Amino acid sequence: MAYKYKEVADKLRQQIKTGKYAPGELMPDQNQMARNFGTTRITVHKAIQQLVVEGMVYSKRGAGTFVRKDYKIDKSEFGVVSPIDKPLGATRTNEGKKVTSKIVELSARIPTKKEAEQLLIPDTEPVYVIRRVRYVNKEVFAYEHTIMPTSITTLTDDILKKSIYGHLQSEGLSIEGSHRVVSAKKADQDDIKTGIAKEIGEPVLVINQLSYLDDGQPFEISESHFPYEHSQIIADVTL
Repeated sequence: MAYKYKEVADKLRQQIKTGKYAPGELMPDQNQMARNFGTTRITVHKAIQQLVVEGMVYSKRGAGTFVRKDYKIDKSEFGVVSPIDKPLGATRTNEGKKVTSKIVELSARIPTKKEAEQLLIPDTEPVYVIRRVRYVNKEVFAYEHTIMPTSITTLTDDILKKSIYGHLQSEGLSIEGSHRVVSAKKADQDDIKTGIAKEIGEPVLVINQLSYLDDGQPFEISESHFPYEHSQIIADVTL
């Protein structure tokens, strides 16, 4: 389905990239944007939410929407979704292999201020706290720490032992994409306990991810740790 908000988001993104709105600049209010694009304020609001998720703009209550001061116009910008950023998950990534999970935690709590801002939810809306160790063919694949609004879906131990993304899709939710930061760190005690590393200080691949549905709603903040021995990132680049 083609959403109007995506068209508006594309146009705003292009205006920012071409310098129409400079880093730190206040953008027109949403009613004015709606008139400019010949659409509704709700559609503009969703488009702006998309750019907030991408780290391109931020909104201040009572002040308006601003281009982030740290936004850089280049091809490595965090806000660009590329194939490497698709949130396929362990099950989809390892089709044809046996993927299992050990549940470390499934609980709910009130989000932190930062989590609420990232997920675009009220700071009183509960979130799930999910910790799992994922195995592929009985070998440790990843340790996942995920924060997800409870309003998105109902999760159980049985669902966590399988595929969360598969469950969301079975409920008719369409996952649009994600934004990732890939880094490396030295293993700590938690990495030892979960089997990601054998020794303190060993290298660990870390992927921090914010994922969203096709209506622009963020649904997941996650941090995944991977053993260095069999972890690699593959990207196809077309110039």
